[in-house]
Amino acid sequence: MQKKLRVGLVGYGKAGKAVANILSTHPHFELGWIARRSAEASQHINPDSTVAIISTQQMPFTELLERYPVDALVDFSSPESIRAYGEEVRRRGITLVSAISAYSEDDLNYARSLGQDTRVLCSPNITLGINFLIVAAKWLRKIAPFADVEILEQHFREKPEISGTARKIAETLEVDDERITSLRLGGIVGHHEVIFGFPHQTVRLTHESIRREAFGTGAVFVLTQLAYCEKGFYTFDDLLLGVIRRELKAD
Repeated sequence: MQKKLRVGLVGYGKAGKAVANILSTHPHFELGWIARRSAEASQHINPDSTVAIISTQQMPFTELLERYPVDALVDFSSPESIRAYGEEVRRRGITLVSAISAYSEDDLNYARSLGQDTRVLCSPNITLGINFLIVAAKWLRKIAPFADVEILEQHFREKPEISGTARKIAETLEVDDERITSLRLGGIVGHHEVIFGFPHQTVRLTHESIRREAFGTGAVFVLTQLAYCEKGFYTFDDLLLGVIRRELKAD
C-alpha cells in the first residue's frame, strides 16, 4: 500500500479552506494540520475532524514542525510566512509548495535558495488549467510573434490588485502590463483570457475557475510530480513540460 504523504497547510482563507477540503479527503495524502496567524486557540476544521487549526502566534513553526512533523508544506497565506518557516523547511528537507502571488524579488530569491536543500515550487496560481493555458500561450507566442496580444482578467469585487497570474502571463509573453484589462464583478472566482489578434483571425485561450477547490487539485498534482524530482527550485511550467516530454517519449 502506498504510504500517504503527510502535509501541513499554511493559511486558512477562502483558498486555504478549499485546499483543505481536497487534501483532507484525498486517498494519497494526510492533512496533518493547518497553521494560521490568528491568535485564536487551536481548533478543528469541523467537529468530526482530527485536523487541527493551529495559531502560529501561540506555536511558532519551529515547535509546530517538531511536535507535528510533515513531509510537505503547502502555503496559501502571505509573503511574510516563508521567512517564518523557511529555515525549518531547509533543515528538515520538507517539500515546499508555495501559491503566494506577491513575493518580492528578495523573497523569491530566498525561496530559490531553499531549493538547494529541498524541493521547492512557487506559482502565483496553482490551478492545473491556468498553467496549461500559460504553456499553450507561450508556444503560440513563439509561433506567431507578430500577433497582437491582450490579457483579460476578471475576479470578485473585493480583489483590489491586478491578478498576479495575469502579470505572470504578461511576463511570460513579454508584453507590458498595460496589455492587461481587469474587471471586478460580483462573485467571480477567477477568469483569465489571452487574446491573440492575427490578420483575418483571432485566437482566445480562456480559463475559468468555477470553485476554489481547483487550487486543491492543483496542489495534489504538484505534490505528486515533485515526489519524482530531485532537490531544486521548480515552476509549474517545469512540471507540466516534464509530463509532456514523458508522454511524447512514450508515444
